Amino acid sequence: MSEDHNRTTTMEVDTAFIKSKRGILKVAELVTLFVAFVCFAVAATPKYIAATVLEFLITSLLLVLYMFKINKRLTFFFWPLIDVFNSVFAAVYFIVLSLVALTTYTVTGTLVGGIVGLMSTGLLCVDSYMLFKNITFNNRRSETQDQDNQ
Repeated sequence: MSEDHNRTTTMEVDTAFIKSKRGILKVAELVTLFVAFVCFAVAATPKYIAATVLEFLITSLLLVLYMFKINKRLTFFFWPLIDVFNSVFAAVYFIVLSLVALTTYTVTGTLVGGIVGLMSTGLLCVDSYMLFKNITFNNRRSETQDQDNQ
């Protein structure tokens, strides 16, 4: 009993994921979302700020999940499918948000935020496509997750 209490759990960082196409894509999504957030914050448009911060946090959590291989420990969710749903819904939401920001801008920050939001939408669409292409429902869960890390 004392052996289990003294045992420490180490978390290994998956540096291969960060260097992979999906890892680079996730980091690029984070950068564009952060730039859009800064632009909307400068323009003082709270509804756009809330949306970009929320998606920034969700994408950050997914990146941390894959980076520390937490998805391998929490197997009760099929993480690639959750990531696809997040990317698809965020892409649809951000295209609407960016088009509204572009058509109703009064401050330059809103205009630039809308343009960067469209760039983020493109990255989210590419992420959705790459993830959906890798997901096959005939494979076992471990085989599909191994494909995602490539």
